[in-house]
Amino acid sequence: MKPVVSVRHATRPWQPTEVLRGDVEDARELLEELDGVVVLTGAGMSTDSGVPDYRGPNAQRATPMMYAEFVGDEANRRRYWARNYQGWAHLGQADPNAGHRALAHWEAMDHPTRLVGLVTQNVDGLHEAAGSQRLITLHGRSAEVICLLCGQITARTDLQPRLAALNPEIQPRRDMGHAELRPDADAVVDEWQDFVVPECLNCGGVLKPHVVFFGEPVPRQRVEEAFAWCDEADALLVAGSSLTVMSGLRFARHMHRRGKPVIVVNRGATRADELATIRLDASTSEVLPALL
Repeated sequence: MKPVVSVRHATRPWQPTEVLRGDVEDARELLEELDGVVVLTGAGMSTDSGVPDYRGPNAQRATPMMYAEFVGDEANRRRYWARNYQGWAHLGQADPNAGHRALAHWEAMDHPTRLVGLVTQNVDGLHEAAGSQRLITLHGRSAEVICLLCGQITARTDLQPRLAALNPEIQPRRDMGHAELRPDADAVVDEWQDFVVPECLNCGGVLKPHVVFFGEPVPRQRVEEAFAWCDEADALLVAGSSLTVMSGLRFARHMHRRGKPVIVVNRGATRADELATIRLDASTSEVLPALL
């Protein structure tokens, strides 16, 4: 069913005057009027792959470890890696869903509206697994580990057997639910005080997942590249993000200030709802394939 107020078409610069709830057909018609779109995704993209989100309708309240806590206290690192050891075993089984595949297909196909680029706040690697290549991972990749001393980057898969060898009495669980797991592979663990954390094989330094922790800045180059894509595109499509943190919200505000439409697809409210030209409260794995 169409909204009471029709979607505005073929005017530049775009001048949205109100939020339209709309439907998939409205969003599709809008996209057909544009030359290029940049997509911003969040944790809601991966919930249908079994990866929990931070703030969706089914998200569990949790307090993430801050960057300063991780680097400043050995006990905090021991607790974090004990949790990550469990969480990685579960998240390693996740596969891309229909939403991830739809975005990868959009990039590869000869679509009238070009996908300028895909910017994701996720660290789960599911966009890469689906085949997306024109991709900026704002918050890094959980599949990588970085040494805070020498900067060497290694594969997370190589670290898991080292953790297992140092902690043979702990068996990773593979049946964790949303209440026990977070999207960065941080799992609930009660016994962590004696957990042994390996050092960097290159220099003996402290190892950290190659992801941006809360309280840690996103690398400037990634942000600048994402803004460049926004400037090149005619619109922003937000998929599966509440935009609660500024690392994602700034792109929606940037597009709105420049009179470019913002389409939001997310379960539950977002901080960009008042900026949206079209707002769909729905699953990305259902909407994106239908949209494209």
